[in-house]
Amino acid sequence: MSSKKIDKALNTSSEIVDVTPVEKTKPERLTKDDVEKDYDYTRANLYSLIEKGQETLNGIMELAEETSSPRAYEVAGQLLKTVADNAEKLIDLQKKIKDIDEEKSGPSHVTNNAMFVGSTAELQKMLKDMGGGKR
Repeated sequence: MSSKKIDKALNTSSEIVDVTPVEKTKPERLTKDDVEKDYDYTRANLYSLIEKGQETLNGIMELAEETSSPRAYEVAGQLLKTVADNAEKLIDLQKKIKDIDEEKSGPSHVTNNAMFVGSTAELQKMLKDMGGGKR
């Protein structure tokens, strides 16, 4: 079916448009300042959310006690979980920053393991040749 027949059947009009590709640029690498700014911003936001959540939780608990409303207690429970989740996110943020700092510093120690591949007879001969075969 041609596009003209489709346009007529759907009572629309269409036209062919040339699309020019957009050149994608790589994002700039984050600098230490960027990471620190993001960390400080995120940390401040989490602290603010936790504090506001605790204030709101106190208000909802007072309301729930006054009205004995099951819905108020349900909302208080959900808010309590949200505050706990935000506190957990704050701890996760600390771990992530620590991991980023460790990645930048490189490995703290290098372990080199040597392994002999061969038969026990070959191992005994090699040790004897090295002077380690004395009993």
